[in-house]
Amino acid sequence: MTPTRKRIMLTHALGCLGAALSMSLSWPQVYKSCVQRRTGGLSATASALGVAMPLGWITYGLLSGERIQIVTNTVTGTAGLLIMVALLATQPSLRSTRALRVSAGAAGAVLAAILLSGLAAALPGVRGTEVAPVLGLVLAGVSVLSAIPQPLALLRDRHLDLSGLSPLRWRMGAGACASWFAYGLGTGQPAVYASASVGLVSALIVCTILYLRAEPSTATEISGGARWRDSIHTRTLAMAGV
Repeated sequence: MTPTRKRIMLTHALGCLGAALSMSLSWPQVYKSCVQRRTGGLSATASALGVAMPLGWITYGLLSGERIQIVTNTVTGTAGLLIMVALLATQPSLRSTRALRVSAGAAGAVLAAILLSGLAAALPGVRGTEVAPVLGLVLAGVSVLSAIPQPLALLRDRHLDLSGLSPLRWRMGAGACASWFAYGLGTGQPAVYASASVGLVSALIVCTILYLRAEPSTATEISGGARWRDSIHTRTLAMAGV
């Protein structure tokens, strides 16, 4: 097998790995947000972009012929929509006009880019493959902005409730971004590896914060409870004169 053949196969494998992780990473957060109804620590702006950005990448995939982008982002977009609905349902303050204006404004920019790309591709003599790189650059730029709200919210407030964040989701996100970064480099798609690099940094920041601010484990709590019961038992015996 030639080195070129091996490189192509490795790049394809990394793309499949990135797609698998991307389609899976949001579902731990969906479970926590929709089933357990825990949304503390989630950023409304990041959640709104979690719906808009997959729509952008689906459009990018349709224009460029990248089926892997279409399949992956259909699944992640569905998960993002579920998380967004759960967030709005459990936190009434985020349904205010001001809060909705901020979160919808960021998503609106992506939707506008999608609409313009679709209109451009519909023009006579314009091919989708010619429009895709432009849309990809826009999405890569928005990815830089979309990666900021969640880690920024955690960094700004050290006492922020983190019970609604799924550590597994962010660990898988870091793995997915690393795979997409390598895939983008291997296939020569700057939009893919640029957005993946920013997402990787964002995911690593969130993972670090969640690790450093982790709540005491159940085992520690049980151990603490046992020591508390032992102390009560000892005091009872002492009071009895034993």
